[in-house]
Amino acid sequence: MKKLILLAFTLFVCFYVHAEDNPVIKKADTMLFGHVVSENDHIPFATIQVQGTTIGTAADLTGHFKLVGAPTGKQVVVVSAVGYRAQQYAVDLEAGKEVTILAELEPDQIGLETVVVSADRSEKSRREAATIVSTISPKLFERTQSVTLSEGLNFTPGVRMENNCQNCGFTQVRMNGLEGPYSQILINSRPVFSGLAGVYGLELIPANMIDRVEVVRGGGSALFGSNAIAGTINLITKEPVKNSHSANSSLSLIGDDGTLDYNLNVNGSVVSDDFRSGLSFYGFKRQRDPYDANGDGFSEMSEIENGTFGASYFQRLGSRSKINLDYFYINESRRGGNDFDKLKHEADVTEAVDHKINSASLTFDKLMREHDKLSFYAAFQSVNRGSYYGANQDLSAYGHTEDFSFSAGSQYHRDVEKLFFAPSELVLGLEMTSNTLEDQKLGYLDVETMEHLDNTLITDQSVSTVGFFAQNEWVMDKLRFGLGFRAEHYAVKDNQENRETTSGDVFSPRVSLLYNLTDKLQLRSSFAKGYRAPQIFDEDLHIETSGARRVTHENDPNLKQETSNSFTFSLDFTETFGKWQTQLLAESFYTQLENPFTNIYGTPDEEGNVVYTRTNAEDGATVQGINFELNASPGARFVMQSGFTWQQSKFDEPQEFGERNFFRTPETYGYLSMTYSPGPLFRASLTGNYTGKMLLPYFGNTLANPEEGQLNESDRFFDLGLKLSHDFKLSEELSLQVYGGVKNIFDSFQKDFDYGADRDPGYIYGPLVPRMFYFGLKIGNLF
Repeated sequence: MKKLILLAFTLFVCFYVHAEDNPVIKKADTMLFGHVVSENDHIPFATIQVQGTTIGTAADLTGHFKLVGAPTGKQVVVVSAVGYRAQQYAVDLEAGKEVTILAELEPDQIGLETVVVSADRSEKSRREAATIVSTISPKLFERTQSVTLSEGLNFTPGVRMENNCQNCGFTQVRMNGLEGPYSQILINSRPVFSGLAGVYGLELIPANMIDRVEVVRGGGSALFGSNAIAGTINLITKEPVKNSHSANSSLSLIGDDGTLDYNLNVNGSVVSDDFRSGLSFYGFKRQRDPYDANGDGFSEMSEIENGTFGASYFQRLGSRSKINLDYFYINESRRGGNDFDKLKHEADVTEAVDHKINSASLTFDKLMREHDKLSFYAAFQSVNRGSYYGANQDLSAYGHTEDFSFSAGSQYHRDVEKLFFAPSELVLGLEMTSNTLEDQKLGYLDVETMEHLDNTLITDQSVSTVGFFAQNEWVMDKLRFGLGFRAEHYAVKDNQENRETTSGDVFSPRVSLLYNLTDKLQLRSSFAKGYRAPQIFDEDLHIETSGARRVTHENDPNLKQETSNSFTFSLDFTETFGKWQTQLLAESFYTQLENPFTNIYGTPDEEGNVVYTRTNAEDGATVQGINFELNASPGARFVMQSGFTWQQSKFDEPQEFGERNFFRTPETYGYLSMTYSPGPLFRASLTGNYTGKMLLPYFGNTLANPEEGQLNESDRFFDLGLKLSHDFKLSEELSLQVYGGVKNIFDSFQKDFDYGADRDPGYIYGPLVPRMFYFGLKIGNLF
């Protein structure tokens, strides 16, 4: 494998060296003027870019723009704006001569022409991507009153968020029925979101730092490496494109007792007049009180205090190079259990964690030839976590965990005039990642013996990968056909146990096809192979605690890597009926797991400690189903987005409780979002989430033998929400928005929570919040 990666590196260098020389671009005293309109209305803050360069500008509040210093000669100008289809205009620029254009954009309220980067690690229109890419926009976060990433992910086909702990609110995302560790979370396309960050991370990330979320369902290991069996969730943070500022404050009342949840966020951006540099920033503050659903004095929703700050900066170097720097810091504390006014170890049950997360990335992009691009990047994320997972006044339950993730690599995208039989788009890349994790239990004074016990090292693990990826996509009249692969070497070292390093070489191929049956109907099909290395996952870093039992997770010493074969097939129909822009998608999926990970439930010891041991199932498992998506809009006044999933997840042979079905995995689930704007200042949004029945293991104190457990079936749920908002123009460049609404109108929420200190905190399911009223204010120059 190392020889293969070395050969691939040589190939990468050859493509770079033999690239044609960059065309000479002479900047001149050119002047391009224009205005951007749609249906006779001007579009503010549209982006204007000279194709093949990094030169561009943005329209002002009135939709007018001025671009000075573009290269002379025949150029292609690309005009784009959020909610509209991008258009290209050919212009002939001469020094000292003014050129004026009128850019007319067509509305794209349902995002059919959205530019995405997650399909094959290069920018392209969603309709031209050979794999289906679903996007979540800031507008959807706003319509659904989602203040964090976790709240908005439910509004994507095949994706479902769930809460796995009554005490601390440990959440995970399931894609196509597969649990959280099967999905790869990316930040600006970089795999630095570690297992430790993933325990609570989706609820830590505020929505106001996100420009969009790109979701690719199906095997993604061929491009993004380990843990992308179910797919990838790519968080694209906000980049400065215009001068803007806004502040948003909201207050929520949760449940019948009106538990408070307060949120404040701010955003701003500044871009230079010549569009050569820009800076954006965002801040977020959240304070939520603990919520007790059944009045037993123990929380079902944890207490949260979150403070986040981040910024993004770009600098254009000449006309064909650009540097991007991104950074954010999250400081979050959460606590669940009871007796919140006492010290953590004085309560009957406490699960509490304090996070300090630093994340940064640096990217250098250089345009080459006419459309080629070379990128170098590096990213890191550090997580410092203090924790307490204890019950019955346990002094030994304090812990401290440090985690550091790093990713670096390079990527070259080249347009090939003809490769064998047709023009193609080639992507080559090298990438290395590393992660170090040290988890320890803190020392304490044993009050019975008056002896001070030292810190105890629980985990000291390092994971590293080195990989080469390549994909070539042939572009024909109606057909796009792609072949790709990733060759990767991984090493997992357990420093604490002094075990031999677990390593492996993985070859992950990928085949994708896009065929335009007609102008309105597209067929897509793909095959991808994926894998999961035998390492520590997010659930291993969470301890499920009650007065009766304490659940920890461990890997079997003989745990082998898990592999998958994923197939997808979809039909995507788009049509405009009068003014109605519509899209109907049907996407089938089939994933076969080999050596799938499964848990063996241990027997509680005298102190109630239970170990769930992760091992390989003797036989495989299969996940299959179909996702439906229906989107429609006649214009800016009304937008509807909806999705529904039917799926089955089964082991080949019975597992715990003699059951083949995956636990906590409903066969049916879906979402709905509708927004109506009778005028430019008023909006009404109706949203909903449906969750079908699922199987749930229960080890609670209502059983005669809790250690044996019981398998229950949940109810169905439908979480319906309504939001109303009205804008007030304070001045030409400043608006005030007043909004309010209710989530989970019918209080479709779990009714059989376990009670008391001896409860089973893992017995939690269904919607994330009960009925919740909220209201807020937003002020700024861009809504």
